[in-house]
Amino acid sequence: MTAAEPLLEVEGLTTTFDTETGELTAVDGIDFAVGEGETVCIVGESGSGKTVATESLTRIVREPPGRVEGSVRFDGRDLLTLSEPELRRVRGNEIAHVFQNPQEALNHCYTVGWQIVEALRVHRDVSEAAARARAVDLLDRVGIGNASARFDDYPHELSGGEKQRAVIAMALVGDPDLLIADEPTSALDVTVQAQILKLLDGLQEEFGTAVLFVTHDLGVVAQIADRIVVMYAGKVMERGDVLDVFERPAHPYTRRLLSCVPGIGGTDGGIPGELPDPRDPPAGCRFAPRCAHAERACRTGGQPEELAVNPGQRVSCVLYRDGWDPTVVRDDPLDPNPDPESNSDPDPESNSDPDPESNGVSSTDD
Repeated sequence: MTAAEPLLEVEGLTTTFDTETGELTAVDGIDFAVGEGETVCIVGESGSGKTVATESLTRIVREPPGRVEGSVRFDGRDLLTLSEPELRRVRGNEIAHVFQNPQEALNHCYTVGWQIVEALRVHRDVSEAAARARAVDLLDRVGIGNASARFDDYPHELSGGEKQRAVIAMALVGDPDLLIADEPTSALDVTVQAQILKLLDGLQEEFGTAVLFVTHDLGVVAQIADRIVVMYAGKVMERGDVLDVFERPAHPYTRRLLSCVPGIGGTDGGIPGELPDPRDPPAGCRFAPRCAHAERACRTGGQPEELAVNPGQRVSCVLYRDGWDPTVVRDDPLDPNPDPESNSDPDPESNSDPDPESNGVSSTDD
């Protein structure tokens, strides 16, 4: 891997599941990258495909019924082409996962220390005594007080924050180059959440680990992210530097997400409507049925290609194409509380594609 290449480069990642009612596409041809030592946040509502996308990277999605396709290049290797034994050497050693619910990630029949020792001995050829010493050191590093005594505690004897710290300690046993953290603070109160975020930041600085962080909490994103990937219904809506996306959000969906965050965009309280059925997604932009700015062109032709709106910031929206007027989105306040039903082309014939002789501006009724 050269200095210019990202640590992780994902192209055309698609994850489908065979169900009794038909094929379900949870992740639909997404691209993103993570550089060495960088923090990239994947954001979006629950059900957007964030977790499935990250679990697809190391193929911990059960196959079948799942099927993972595309390219996942990590440190020069395509993980989707590796054999299972080769992939096991990557999992835990080079890429580690911190799962959403530490209550389920820990086995309650065994002590926390034993579980860390077991993980260490899977990935490292060390004696049990050396593994125990390393496990105590890791528990101490993640902030569990009196670590040598807590080594023999069972998970039910730990608080929620301590369980999450123990799970992070388990993820660090192989000194991974990439840590995938899936909503690691969602079940914690705000005080413990802040402690966990500070812990991850300190560990990242100490070990130089890259972090792929999955969350729906844009307040957390504002604290930790270098770059953001905004997902909706299995597709990428927008991506870019965290400051660009927060200060100049381009996609209507990104703006609506920000409008739900008090102190960032507004106090709107939610986005009208529901995510589409992944077995039968909309023909055009996935967000069009809920978008107050949707035009006729938004409802056909698949998800719009991503267009550059700033250096390093891209958006998948027809209103940024040549001949359209993106100010109908960007000039709106972040919390307009629009009703997409009342703004969605009451007369289908009145919102055709823009006339090339009409000064290059599409007509909208916002």
